[in-house]
Amino acid sequence: MSTPRIRVPAAAKAGEIIEVRTLIDHPMETGLRRDARGQPIPRNMLSRFTASLDGEQVFAARFANGTAANPALTFHVRIEKSAELVCTWTGDNGQALARTRTPIRLSS
Repeated sequence: MSTPRIRVPAAAKAGEIIEVRTLIDHPMETGLRRDARGQPIPRNMLSRFTASLDGEQVFAARFANGTAANPALTFHVRIEKSAELVCTWTGDNGQALARTRTPIRLSS
């Protein structure tokens, strides 16, 4: 897996709902395709995504065979205090990749 990208506002007002956008470069191979020599391409799929603010899960998604390569997710979350956002992508093989965003600060 490559380094995922996460886009959030640098600051938000207490109680504001913000948009979180994520993108990860991943082939999402189902194991059903074949390469140029006719050999099966091994399965390599992401199966789960979670997002947590200061350790509390605020969003989760499961991926299936129909998910496109390089999946992008957009979701909304209410910010009540300055908080650290951690996004985690987990593959079928159990391998996980987490990315932490610097704390989203509260503005006045």
